[in-house]
Amino acid sequence: MAAPGEALTSAGYIEHHLANLSLAKLGLVAEETSFWNVNIDSLVFSVLTGVLFLWVFRSVAKKATSDVPGKLQCFVEMVVGFVDQNVKDTFHGRNPLIAPLALTIFCWVFLMNLMDLVPVDFLPYSAQLAGIPYLKVVPTADVNITMAMALGVFALMLYYSIKVKGPLGFAKELALHPFNHPIMIPFNLLIEVVSLLAKPLSLGMRLFGNMFAGEVVFILIAAMLPWWLQWVGSLPWAIFHILVILIQSFVFMMLTIVYLSMAHEDNH
Repeated sequence: MAAPGEALTSAGYIEHHLANLSLAKLGLVAEETSFWNVNIDSLVFSVLTGVLFLWVFRSVAKKATSDVPGKLQCFVEMVVGFVDQNVKDTFHGRNPLIAPLALTIFCWVFLMNLMDLVPVDFLPYSAQLAGIPYLKVVPTADVNITMAMALGVFALMLYYSIKVKGPLGFAKELALHPFNHPIMIPFNLLIEVVSLLAKPLSLGMRLFGNMFAGEVVFILIAAMLPWWLQWVGSLPWAIFHILVILIQSFVFMMLTIVYLSMAHEDNH
C-alpha cells in the first residue's frame, strides 16, 4: 500500500507504514520537528485502548457475582490477583495507589502492544479509503507515548520520595550517597542524578525499542513477500511476538512498582 501518487516500491511501502498521522503530515504545523507537532493516531489508539480497559473492568465489576462466575469474570480476577501478588511481593510500603496503578499499567500497555498483531495493512488501508493518508496503530511503537508514561512514573517517584523522606532527606540522599562525606558531594550528585534520570529513560525506551522492532519485522515481511505468502512469515513471528507483548507489559509494570518502592524507602 502506498500513499496517493507514491510508487508502490518496498522502500516506499516501509516508509509509508512507519509514518504517523501527525499535524505536520496534515499541514497544520510548519515543520515535522516542531514542538507543537502531535501524532494523532498514537493518541487516538492509546485513548481507545485505555477506554476499552476501563469499560471491560467496570462492566465485570458491576456484574460480579459470588455464585459461579463467568469466563470473563474469572479472567479479570486472575489478572487482578496476579498483579496484586506481584505488588505484595515487591512493594513494601503502604500506599493504596500502587496496586491500581500497576493493574492499569499492565492492562493498558498490554492492550496497546496487542495492536501490533493486527495485520499491517488492515486498518491503514481502511483509513486510506476514508481519506486518511497515514495510520500507525501501535501506540507503544511511538516514543512519545512510551516516554510520556515513563515521565508520569518519574513524577510519582519524585513526589513520593519528597513526601516520604522530606525535602531535606531527599536532598541528603542525593548528596551523601554512596559516599557519606562533604568532600564527595559533587561526585555523589553526579552519580545519583544520572541514576535518577536513567530510570524513566530506560523505562520508556525499552518498551519503545521492543515494540518498534516488532512492528518493523511485520512491515518487512509484508513488503518483501507476495500477499499469498505473507502468512508464512507473519504467523510464526506473531506467535513469538505474543510473548514479547506480554513480557514488555510485565516489565513496565514491575519496574514501576520497584521504582515506587524505592521512593518509599526512608533511609534516614
